Amino acid sequence: MATEEVLNAIPHRPPFLFVDEVVEQTEKSLTARRHVPETEAFFEGHYPNNPIMPGVIISEAVFQTGAILMSRLFADKIKDDPSLVPVLSKIENARFKSIVRPGDTLLITATYKESVGSFSFMDGSVQTEDGRRVMTVSFCVALASAQNK
Repeated sequence: MATEEVLNAIPHRPPFLFVDEVVEQTEKSLTARRHVPETEAFFEGHYPNNPIMPGVIISEAVFQTGAILMSRLFADKIKDDPSLVPVLSKIENARFKSIVRPGDTLLITATYKESVGSFSFMDGSVQTEDGRRVMTVSFCVALASAQNK
C-alpha cells in the first residue's frame, strides 16, 4: 500500500504504482521499498505455476523512484508549474541479476547524476531486503507538461 508521501510525489496510481514507501533520502539519492504481493495480476500469466516479476515492472519501480527523487530535487520548479510531470526519456545498460518472486521485498534506489536542460540523468539499482542484487540501470527523466495543448 502506497504512503501519502509517495502519492503526493508522483502521478502514478494503482494498478500502475510499484513503490510503497520512501525509506531513505540523501542529497542526491532516494531509496524506496516495494513489497511484491502474490496478488499482482501479472503473476497469473508471467508465468503460471512459476511466477516471476517482469523485468519491465522492476524497471518501472526504479523509474518511479527516480520520479519521486525528481519531485523533491525540483520541488520549487514543480510548485511554480504544477502541470510538470516526470517523463522517462532514455534507458541504458539495464542489467538483470536475479529473479523477483511473489513475497519478495525490494529496496529500490535512484541516484541523481546531473541535469542537462530539462533532462535529469540517474542511475538506479534494486536489491531484495535480504541483500540479493536484482538489477542496475541508467536512465534519464524529463519534466514535461502534462497538459494537452
